Amino acid sequence: MFSKSRINETATKPSNEGASPSPSAETPSFLRQSSVDTAPSQVTKSKPAASVLASDLTITGNLRTTGDIVIEGNVDGDIRAHLLTVGETATIRGEIVADDIVINGRVIGRVRGLKVRLTSAAQVEGDIIHKTIAIESGAHFEGSVQRQDDPLQTNRGAAQQTQPAQNVPPQPAPAAMSEAVKKATEQKKNAGNS
Repeated sequence: MFSKSRINETATKPSNEGASPSPSAETPSFLRQSSVDTAPSQVTKSKPAASVLASDLTITGNLRTTGDIVIEGNVDGDIRAHLLTVGETATIRGEIVADDIVINGRVIGRVRGLKVRLTSAAQVEGDIIHKTIAIESGAHFEGSVQRQDDPLQTNRGAAQQTQPAQNVPPQPAPAAMSEAVKKATEQKKNAGNS
């Protein structure tokens, strides 16, 4: 097996005198150059940290970001983000639109997302339009759930409703209705003159 003398020989073996000492032995770690400093072309952009709205914060107005957001406070307005996490202490009154939505708190309004997850602490009062959804046991939900391939498009229904009807002339009020309106108007005039 192993001999004690052999272990000691390797431990006390003199190093090459002509070799340069390792940079870590003489230079403190905070002064050494890293590979990032020596090769700037290899630096990749890191994803920014999620924005956090603390529990003591109340916002009135809409929020829009292309990044991630964690809400612990109150928001009265619409929110659009990439990843939205609604904390347990949060209350949101407005529409939420995001790629990924995790709801732990209270939301009063429509929720639109590719992936929507309601945890056991979630309280949602409003419609959910999603591509995929997960609702944990214990979550409180009042509203309707609708699956769409592209739930992030918010103008789809509005565009259909605002198109005017084609070739439909306005209908005049029925003659009997207009006579009743005339009589009611005359009675008001006579009551005012008396």
